[in-house]
Amino acid sequence: MSKASNTRLTILHKAFELIYTKGYQTTSIDEIIATTQVTKGAFYYHFKTKDEMGIAIIEEILRPTMIESFINPVESTANPIEDFYNMISYLLLEDPFLQVKYGCPVGNLTQEMTPWNTKFSQALSELVNQWMNRIEKAILKGQDSGLIRKDVNGQQVAFFIMSGYWGIRNFGKLQDDNSCYVVYLKEFRNYLNTLK
Repeated sequence: MSKASNTRLTILHKAFELIYTKGYQTTSIDEIIATTQVTKGAFYYHFKTKDEMGIAIIEEILRPTMIESFINPVESTANPIEDFYNMISYLLLEDPFLQVKYGCPVGNLTQEMTPWNTKFSQALSELVNQWMNRIEKAILKGQDSGLIRKDVNGQQVAFFIMSGYWGIRNFGKLQDDNSCYVVYLKEFRNYLNTLK
């Protein structure tokens, strides 16, 4: 990797960490520059604006992370019900990066930026729709293999799983406590069992 590419990636990673813990709008370019220890010229060489950097974070940091942690676990599933549960349980209780007090990075950016910025809305929507489509495909696969009832609507399940995940992340964030995750996972397991 070239020095310029490495610098760009460092800026994106450090900016993402700041934005995840502080919020997008309260994180300044000067703070990002100070944290990454790059010059202002180096920052503006890579990104014309803070919003351009924000979109790059979605595309180059969040998208690969979501593909690895949210999409891949259900893409090649043999048992969608177990894999849905294991995915959400891992994200809530085991993922080393996601912290209770900061919530879900995609959910945070969606709440903070989509009312004001159509480019953020579009990038986040594409990302969320990709996750949703994979859940729907996993439902169809489960129906074909006889693990999920034929009358189950994949889109409804996808909305339910995704909204439940985002919602419980907000409860955890509000309380700064993951005990609500354990309660949620028990009921999530009950819900998934109704799909059989």
